[in-house]
Amino acid sequence: MATPNRIGGILSVRVDGTQYEARGSFQVTPSTVKRTGVAGQDRVHGYIEEPVVPQIKGDLSIGNELSIAKLDSITDSTVQVQLANGMTYVLNNAWTVAGSVVDTHDGKVDVTFEGLDCSEMVS
Repeated sequence: MATPNRIGGILSVRVDGTQYEARGSFQVTPSTVKRTGVAGQDRVHGYIEEPVVPQIKGDLSIGNELSIAKLDSITDSTVQVQLANGMTYVLNNAWTVAGSVVDTHDGKVDVTFEGLDCSEMVS
């Protein structure tokens, strides 16, 4: 539950309704476009707009129930991240970016989900 002054910290991650053990370092990129300014020799002419693939990435604990093979096989899922401040991001038609690397010392795996679109919900 969000509190009025909390801006970060606790979060939860779900893939198709199954909660994963969120370790940390999560980043959400809900944007669908990237704009790059174009400067001429006389003035700024405007910008170039290009599509961006929405993304959610972070570290998961590799506890006894996390299957790397299952994680790597995700190709059309719904990924939901609920932040401590009450914001929720839902990544639709999501897949995992290949190449999971397991950090055996710290017991975690870095995962990146990309999808067709990402919606933001405010509680």
